[in-house]
Amino acid sequence: MKQLTSIEEFQELKESGKHIFLFSADWCPDCRVIEPILPEIEAKYSEFTFVYVDRDQLIDLCVEMDIFGIPSFVAFDHGQELGRFVSKDRKTKEEIEQFIEKL
Repeated sequence: MKQLTSIEEFQELKESGKHIFLFSADWCPDCRVIEPILPEIEAKYSEFTFVYVDRDQLIDLCVEMDIFGIPSFVAFDHGQELGRFVSKDRKTKEEIEQFIEKL
């Protein structure tokens, strides 16, 4: 999974192509739970580029995007937000796949 390095990079990526941004943090136990299933989800939904956003490194972006719970997912297609799965709750593989299927 690609790691986001700046807000500028976020703006560029969200405007070009189909991306799902995963807002996460190293210290987040619920984020660590889904880590092992993410490669499988990325492979299954290869029409999207998955991008890891470190909440602690890019807190201003999280505030701008109203991301106050992690792990959270926000999907874009050429600048248009397709959907968001944002909460502080632990996510299951099934819930993540249901979110992506609805995009």
